[in-house]
Amino acid sequence: MYVPFKDRKDAGCQLGLALLDRYDQRDDVLVLGLARGGVPVAHEVASLLSAPLDVLLVRKLGLPQQPEYAMGAIASGGVIVLDEEVLRTMAVSQRALDAVMAAERKELARREATYRRKGPAKTIEGHTVILVDDGLATGSTMRAAIASVKGRSARAVVVAVPVGASETCEMIRQEADDVVCLATPEIFRAVGLWYQEFPQVSDDEVRRALA
Repeated sequence: MYVPFKDRKDAGCQLGLALLDRYDQRDDVLVLGLARGGVPVAHEVASLLSAPLDVLLVRKLGLPQQPEYAMGAIASGGVIVLDEEVLRTMAVSQRALDAVMAAERKELARREATYRRKGPAKTIEGHTVILVDDGLATGSTMRAAIASVKGRSARAVVVAVPVGASETCEMIRQEADDVVCLATPEIFRAVGLWYQEFPQVSDDEVRRALA
C-alpha cells in the first residue's frame, strides 16, 4: 500500500505547497491547527504561507462503549456538534451523552490553560481562517471547528488536510468556503494508515509549535 506522508511535518510541507497559489503572503490569512494532531501540520503550512499560527481547541465526543467512534465534537466558544444518526442508532442516552461532554469540556479547559500561558487566542474576526488537521475521518471535530470560527466572524473558512475520507471531504465542502485535501483513498479506514510515522502529539509539542 502506498503511504503518501512520512510524518506530520512532511504532510504539512506538501499541504502548504498546495495552498501557496491562493493564500501566500496575504495579510488576512490566519492558520489554525486543530489540537493536538493538526498543530505540527499547521506549523509547516503557516511557515510556507508566511502567516500567523494559532491553535483551535476541539474534542471528539466518543461513544461511551466505543470511544474511538465519534458521536459528535465540542470546540472553543461553547460549540457542540452532534451526529444525531449515530446517537439514535447506538441508542445513546442523554445521561451518557452529558457525562462524555462533561469529561471533554474539562479536558478542553485544561488544554486552553496549558496552551494560552503566553497570551490569548489570536483574533479571528475579519480573517480568512485556514483550519488544518492531520486528516478527516468522520469530520465531527472539523465541523465543530468550522462552527467555532464562523461564530467568531471569520471572513472565510478554508479546510486543509493531507488526507481524508472522500465522503467526509464532500460533506465538509458544504460547510466551508474552500477545501484542500491532498489524498482521498478509496478505502480509508483511519488517518494514521496514511503516515509512515504517526505518534501521539504531546502538549509540549503544541507549545513549541506555537512559540
